Amino acid sequence: MSRRELRERVFKLLFRIEFNDEEEMPEQMALFFEEEESLEDSAREEISRKYAGILEKKEELDAMLNEKATGWTVSRMGKVDLTILRLALFEMLYDDDVPVSVAINEAVELAKKFGQTESPSFINGVLAKFAN
Repeated sequence: MSRRELRERVFKLLFRIEFNDEEEMPEQMALFFEEEESLEDSAREEISRKYAGILEKKEELDAMLNEKATGWTVSRMGKVDLTILRLALFEMLYDDDVPVSVAINEAVELAKKFGQTESPSFINGVLAKFAN
């Protein structure tokens, strides 16, 4: 499985936190992996690792986004855009295997696939502030 496919699955799992309470997330995670039954163990581990890392840093990531996203707060952002930003920012700051430019590019690609018309430029603009 490619890194892009893994990233997309992390996004889909992470997106569920916007609609479920924290206590429900273990069950949501189990349901997610049931739906993704063809995943190899290594892919499951990587998805779980990245998901857990983002959840652990969520408040910190949100605070940074609130600071840099001029005119926006995480409470006003679309759920898709916010999920993509959290994932990309986590990769930029905490995942040494992902170069910053790749994290930004992949976030823009996720925004093109799952976001609204303005999402790719919004995502790119916010993440560019972290790259400099």
